[in-house]
Amino acid sequence: MDGAQLEELLAAVRDGTVTPDDAVEQLRLLPFADIGDALVDHHRALRQGLPEVVYGPGKTVAQCLGVVDELLARGSGAVLVTRVTDEQRDALLDGDRRSLATEPFGGSVLLREPPLRDPQPRVVVITAGTSDVPVADEALITLRAYGFHAERVVDVGVAGLHRLLSKIECIMAADAIIVIAGMEGALASVIGGLAGCPVIAVPTSVGYGSSLDGITALLAMHASCAAGVTVVGVDNGFGAATAVARIVSTRGTK
Repeated sequence: MDGAQLEELLAAVRDGTVTPDDAVEQLRLLPFADIGDALVDHHRALRQGLPEVVYGPGKTVAQCLGVVDELLARGSGAVLVTRVTDEQRDALLDGDRRSLATEPFGGSVLLREPPLRDPQPRVVVITAGTSDVPVADEALITLRAYGFHAERVVDVGVAGLHRLLSKIECIMAADAIIVIAGMEGALASVIGGLAGCPVIAVPTSVGYGSSLDGITALLAMHASCAAGVTVVGVDNGFGAATAVARIVSTRGTK
């Protein structure tokens, strides 16, 4: 339940279309529902402004479906399941859920995609290389689950800065940017030095031997000479998108 739903429920009680007893029954679901292996957080959208997201790895198909079906039954918002296995994806797209699903994207399944928020900020997701695209796709579908559209700019890393400079107008006009880079992670400093908006940097595990599965990019981004660049964990497109959603939800657009 989010703030709008709660206001609708209270208005319905005031108008007499919902009885106080029925309203109390709906509110019993707050703040969470105990379904055995999980405590499903129905209060998160009301508390944070963003719905609970289901992390696929480590869950059985039955556990995954249990959480998803509870969220679908007791709420009206988007339900995102990230990093799903093939078995989880097939089960999530079975039966009545199929009609609620956006085409699987970024290793995730999005059910009941929300309308775009209004006003809509200008969010840009940028990758240094094509090999970083899977992380970008995770960020993009997470933003969609929160009601945001993002522009996608790929393969503009520092090995060919002329490619990045061809996108300079897009970068300068952004309200928030997610920069995704492996190797030495230098693109985050370049974007951080150009853009005046919040920049969230995502190191990826892409790169040759001394990239150390993303640790080199992670440390380089933390040591960026571009002031104010924020860094999330290796390959964490979801975390970067959630950070952007929190930022643009509170600061509005330019």
